[in-house]
Amino acid sequence: MLANSKAFSGFAVPDIEAARAFYGDTLGLEVTEDHGILTLHLAGDRPTIVYPKPDHQPATYTILNFQVDDVEAAVDELAARGVEFEIYEGAPQDEKGIVRGQGPDIAWFTDPAGNILSVIKTD
Repeated sequence: MLANSKAFSGFAVPDIEAARAFYGDTLGLEVTEDHGILTLHLAGDRPTIVYPKPDHQPATYTILNFQVDDVEAAVDELAARGVEFEIYEGAPQDEKGIVRGQGPDIAWFTDPAGNILSVIKTD
């Protein structure tokens, strides 16, 4: 029944304007709005909606992974745009927050709502 349905993902934030600025201006994604709901137009025709939820609680897991060729270059560019990378106690991360050699290189950061995102090495 749903095998041919064009499914899409979504997540909540408490402040749509802050999300629009972060995803559009800071991350450089194409963002549109319709009836107070944002759509992130991600590569590969993978639209993701961002909807307002006043009592939002951020997820404790990664909600969105951005595949990149070079994690360190992505971290450096995003840090220059004001993005702060997470350092998790006990995780084998370097000073930039990058985990290397434990699977694909990866680094985590959060959006203004506290949702966890990552940049991860593609093969």
